[in-house]
Amino acid sequence: MKFNKPFLSFEQQASLLSQRGLIIEKGTIHYLQHLNYYRLSGYWIPFQEDNKTHRFKPDSRFSDVLNLYFFDRELRLLLLDAIEKIEISVRTQWAHYFAELSGSHAHLEQSLNANREWHMRNIAQLQKELARSDELFIKHYQNTYTFPDKPPIWVVCEVMSFGLLSKWLKSMRSSEPCTKIARAYQLDYDVLVSFIEYLAYLRNLCAHHNRVWNRKTTKTIKIPRSKPSELISSFNREPLSLRKLYNPLVMVIHLLKVICPDNHFKNRLIALIEKHDIPPNAMGFPDNWQQRFIWATKGEVS
Repeated sequence: MKFNKPFLSFEQQASLLSQRGLIIEKGTIHYLQHLNYYRLSGYWIPFQEDNKTHRFKPDSRFSDVLNLYFFDRELRLLLLDAIEKIEISVRTQWAHYFAELSGSHAHLEQSLNANREWHMRNIAQLQKELARSDELFIKHYQNTYTFPDKPPIWVVCEVMSFGLLSKWLKSMRSSEPCTKIARAYQLDYDVLVSFIEYLAYLRNLCAHHNRVWNRKTTKTIKIPRSKPSELISSFNREPLSLRKLYNPLVMVIHLLKVICPDNHFKNRLIALIEKHDIPPNAMGFPDNWQQRFIWATKGEVS
């Protein structure tokens, strides 16, 4: 089928929304000028009674759409801050425990990896990322040392992308460093790796300004089966919730308690939901979420 939708001016866009039943308010055209009709379309879907005709539910207002948009934006910024803390912590654990086991260039040792082909791909990708880096400490190593040609693990962990770090974690052979890394977060290693892989994906969504609040993600996390014991009851195992944001939020709260015990992520998240009057079930929250351990307690997960 040939695409035949015509160009619409900002005024025509507002008129079209009005024809479909959305109450247009002062400032609507301004926001259409600066936020893009197509970007906002993802936020007015919950207010439509028919997604084929695009007819809006009675009394739906453009300000309702903006409220969702601003909530999602603030949520992404909150998540980016949390992911930064987790990412830096995991980089540190990975570099420390593998260097402890096998020295400064442990990341170059194929024997520590479960798959030779994975290891070679990771090394190739690392080389590209090192070549792109303009960090002074990378230039210093390259100008000072001739062998090995790549910097030590505690240096490369600072310049490799989060996506590459997640691949490296996933490719490591089961070993004492893996156990120590997981133990630092009170998790099994496979659960941690699954979550870090998801976080790299989520960080990309946030960094590229994609909608996250009610997104059904292509990736899911592996839910802990036995530890930490108090945390297990906080997850939502309903099939429809597994691709929503709720379970990853539980994991973020848990890891931040380990990394930064005095953090305010949970309180800021709850305040954000209340400020914008967001229905938590759209994010995969269970009906009794406030009574579940991770939300109800101020104590540490043991």
